[in-house]
Amino acid sequence: MSLETVWLALLGLLLAGYFVLGGYDYGAQMLHPFLGRDGQEEKRTSGNAALDAIAPFFLGNEVWLVAFAGVLFGAFPHLEGTLLSGMYPLIVAILAGLVLGNAAVQLRRRSHSARGRRTWDALIVFGGAVPALCWGLVVGLLLHGVPRRADGSFHIGFGEVFSPFVLACGVTTTLLFAAHGATFVALRSGPELADRARKTASSLLVGVAAVGALALLLTVFGAGASMTNRTTSWIIAALIVAALGAAWWYLGRGHNVLAFAATCCATALPVLLLGAGHYPYLLITEAGAGLDIDHAITDDATLKILSGFGVLVIPTILAYQFWSWWAFRGRTGQRHPSYF
Repeated sequence: MSLETVWLALLGLLLAGYFVLGGYDYGAQMLHPFLGRDGQEEKRTSGNAALDAIAPFFLGNEVWLVAFAGVLFGAFPHLEGTLLSGMYPLIVAILAGLVLGNAAVQLRRRSHSARGRRTWDALIVFGGAVPALCWGLVVGLLLHGVPRRADGSFHIGFGEVFSPFVLACGVTTTLLFAAHGATFVALRSGPELADRARKTASSLLVGVAAVGALALLLTVFGAGASMTNRTTSWIIAALIVAALGAAWWYLGRGHNVLAFAATCCATALPVLLLGAGHYPYLLITEAGAGLDIDHAITDDATLKILSGFGVLVIPTILAYQFWSWWAFRGRTGQRHPSYF
């Protein structure tokens, strides 16, 4: 395996890790008004069980996005220049959602009035829904292909973002992250809330299947994804469908751990679909040609220098993630207090 392929795999691993870990954060944010505590507990405290479920991991999960951006800037400068400039409005919307959502989660508990908490609650939902939707639009654009100008640059306009296939991908990803977040809340919560979260996740997965089927139908009729490696792409798409089906089946039988493992797979596999389905291209047009890995990646000397940092940084990120999961294992309220 060449050094270029290793770095491409690392880029995909970091993005997939961010989708899995940041995905349940966004999902819990979107659903927290509907998955809060019941009865007197909700009246006595400004806490919220859905937010408490993600509290120990909330900011730590963003490390994966920072690492992804670092690898993108350092190892794939030509891809970064083309990708960020073409998708500038979506990137700004993602960052705005992250900032507002993080601030609202931190400030919600400090509000002593019901009206103030409702305001922060709305911003928390906004901070989860906007990044989830925009990441889905980004995935849809990359799957569909983007127009290329005569000078070789890629241009993404209003028509490309709001095409039926790209919108379907955006809605599918939003619903998937919400289902992923509900499954995580079920995994971390007591029996009553876990049961409600499982039912919510099951309903959301039905929505994911319905809108995802529309995206597949558009692809079959030539208005959807433009994949370089079609056989590989259909295999990965089948794995995504299988993961969604497994998650729905396990949720119905109360197997929270297995259901969460299945939603983790469902949120990570679209990244593999982008990488393996387009390889060796990283950006393509609808016709199938585009920016390949040889023209997107930096020179070998820079890659070797970056590899020295990667050997230290990536294991550190993984070790921190495993430590945080181990330290805060168990249901909410049993091993740590209410944070939000």
